[in-house]
Amino acid sequence: MMNVRRLASIAVVAAFFLSLDPATRGSAADLPVVRVAKAQAIGIPFMPIEIGEQAGIWQQVGIKVEVSALRGDGQVQQALTAGDVDIGLGSGPGLGFVAKGVPAVAVGALTGAPNGFALVMGTKSTAKSVADLKGKRIGISTAGSLTDWLVRQMAIRQGWDPTAITEVPLGDTKTTAAAMATGEVDGAVSGSEFGFDLADHNQGHVLVTFGSVVPQFLTQVIFARNDFVAQHPELVQKFLLGWYRSVLYMKSHRAQTLALATTVEELGEHALGETYDATMSVMSTDGAFKPEAVARLGKSFVELGILPQVPDMDKLITRRFVPVKT
Repeated sequence: MMNVRRLASIAVVAAFFLSLDPATRGSAADLPVVRVAKAQAIGIPFMPIEIGEQAGIWQQVGIKVEVSALRGDGQVQQALTAGDVDIGLGSGPGLGFVAKGVPAVAVGALTGAPNGFALVMGTKSTAKSVADLKGKRIGISTAGSLTDWLVRQMAIRQGWDPTAITEVPLGDTKTTAAAMATGEVDGAVSGSEFGFDLADHNQGHVLVTFGSVVPQFLTQVIFARNDFVAQHPELVQKFLLGWYRSVLYMKSHRAQTLALATTVEELGEHALGETYDATMSVMSTDGAFKPEAVARLGKSFVELGILPQVPDMDKLITRRFVPVKT
């Protein structure tokens, strides 16, 4: 039987839908399609896709969004390279792939400091603090990703070699949860909602969140294929307008956002609420690239061993479409 909490969530979502302008609930069959890939299936930072859909925002700006949930930045960049998607939602360090030849560019900032990322420990781990992590096995999404870099930064802050913590690429959260449950890894870097949800079910706990570790950073960005930008700049602009309108809606409608999140992501309200409060404060509402955050991101490419030197960041991002006026 459906529990009271889920019934309440559905009721809030239903009221949310009914409150929409009827014009936004019509058919979107004739609108141009923008194909979007996100680096993971769940996560508050990627919720503007679903919020925009259910609030009719994508239709208001004149596009239809088709979304694919992939396993990490590597797969997002592969999809962009293959031409399978037009827009990618991934990490700032994912721009290292662009520097190496992926035919894409960052068209908008998504989040600043990594407030929404946490080091989550499994119940079988003996590590009680960050100081205990040397030599431990920690899961990340993919090599060269944001999660990879965050583990290295944590090691550096302890005065260790960047590789002192053993990293294990695991991909999505389902694989990560299984590896933690069996003790294959001690813990993993993931969206903090994953950690808070495990804690709520006594299957793990959040050891540290990363916003304080790297206060100035470009954690996540919106990518677009170069040829898509060249051939359809109006669709890029419409996507960004819809995205940042959806972010603003999320910021001003906490209850509705969390109600929808519990149905879309199938996580508890407490876990999502904790992550919402931390993440919304660093989600961009206009896509503008802050110089200090871009500069710190450039240094991360060298620290990850992706590039031998800091690249010309102006070749990896474009300010053509931002700041967006919503």
